[in-house]
Amino acid sequence: MQAVFDGRVIANADDADVVVIEGNRYFPPTSITEGVLQESPTPYACSWRGVCQYYSVRVNDQDHKDLAWAYPNPYPLAIARVGADFSGYVAFDRAVTIREGDVPEEGALP
Repeated sequence: MQAVFDGRVIANADDADVVVIEGNRYFPPTSITEGVLQESPTPYACSWRGVCQYYSVRVNDQDHKDLAWAYPNPYPLAIARVGADFSGYVAFDRAVTIREGDVPEEGALP
């Protein structure tokens, strides 16, 4: 599965490694393209997941505010409810295209 913004792959993970929570696909931290996320000061806390960290997405030398978010330390009950530890997993705004299935890595031949 890939997350693509403005023609650039910003996350790439096996479908099985992505966690779906309320329709959003959360990518493992190791699947995020290096240097693409910049911490945002935007505050948010979810009543059942915990404190959220927003990120701006930096692509083509431009910052796109708050297009990604993660829960670095979700509540233990949230992990139990989801059925997976999604600590630090990153979800993206609808402006980011999610490609599902067997998608080659950027630069790979199909």
